[in-house]
Amino acid sequence: MAVDHDIIIAGGGLNGPALALALAQAGLSVAVIDARPLRDRAQEGFDGRAYALALVSRRLLSALALWRGLEPHAQPINRVETAQGQPGEGAGPFHLIFDSAEIEEGPVGHMLEDRFLYAALVDAMAGRVTHLPGRQVVGQAVAPGGVEVALDDGRTLSARLLVGADGRGSGVAARAGIARRGWGYGQTALVCALDHEQPHQGIAWQYFMPTGPLAILPLPGNRSSIVWSETDANARTIAALPDADFLEVLRPRFGDFLGGITLAGPRFSYPLSLSLADSYVAPRIALVGDAAHGVHPIAGQGLNLGLRDVAALAEVVVDAARRGEDIGAPDVLERYQRWRRFDATAMGLGMDRVNALFSNDIPVLRAARGLGMGLVTAIPALRRGFMRQAAGLGLDPMPRLLTGRPL
Repeated sequence: MAVDHDIIIAGGGLNGPALALALAQAGLSVAVIDARPLRDRAQEGFDGRAYALALVSRRLLSALALWRGLEPHAQPINRVETAQGQPGEGAGPFHLIFDSAEIEEGPVGHMLEDRFLYAALVDAMAGRVTHLPGRQVVGQAVAPGGVEVALDDGRTLSARLLVGADGRGSGVAARAGIARRGWGYGQTALVCALDHEQPHQGIAWQYFMPTGPLAILPLPGNRSSIVWSETDANARTIAALPDADFLEVLRPRFGDFLGGITLAGPRFSYPLSLSLADSYVAPRIALVGDAAHGVHPIAGQGLNLGLRDVAALAEVVVDAARRGEDIGAPDVLERYQRWRRFDATAMGLGMDRVNALFSNDIPVLRAARGLGMGLVTAIPALRRGFMRQAAGLGLDPMPRLLTGRPL
């Protein structure tokens, strides 16, 4: 069948535009259907939402020719310190410390605000990708040699492949008959940014509290992003508090190592769950990012897993197109699924187990956790292995985009 584009991507958050740019860079015709209206988010001001980009995610942005413009807005993560804690008692005696100086590739990651990353991706699509903001995919149908996509304004588009980058409630996956498995954690993430008196030195802290982990992530200047997981009931109560009372509840958990703290923007809350698609592919369909796997934010790997999907799917599709293959054929899409499904599922279930292990106050487990963290810190080879995994350097094979090379 004649088609309008090689690939249509449903979802205009971050993974969808990144995939579109990688494919367009290789000469393919791409359309991105974005349910949200176009906004100049870079001009909206600071709101505290930020991502911990792993080292290989930064390399992907370099391969897309975006990192040079983003780097002035990014904060390197020079060290990660992890410990158990109790509100008002400070960190426990055993710390798990990862120092970027121990690996040769540079910082294990960078913190980057959502507003800068989104704006860079949208700006780069101009003139290279058909971007349709404020539109939704409301139907899809596989036809001989392609897939037809119905939009909410009555238009119909066609392509060889439809990619679902439309989040955990993916309409693309549902319409393709792809089921999901998972469960809620009974936890809600409270997210905000804080100004503090003392410099953070580029250190990210992860404190495991009995009711859920607290991440303190460095942003440029004397400012940090907070991802604070609490039980649903506690989170509802805390989220309803005025700002001053919210800070009073946070302070015993946060500690005083950065001096006085004040809110630097609005507060957000998100229910936490695990959500895994039964398949990443269907006839003429592929899923990336949260449409394929939604994981606990305990290690900040959600976006990084999505960008790994982007790198793998882009490589599979581009290489198939260069060989003259049908990019939406089942054997082509199965190559992508084999490449990504085990890694993403293992990460999701691994974070699930870590959260279950640490989100309690059982004395025996508390002692075992402390000894385990102390052991890892004491063995350099084991510590460096964990660091390389967190940076994304353990992937084998490694997609070309994650090495910093364009397709």
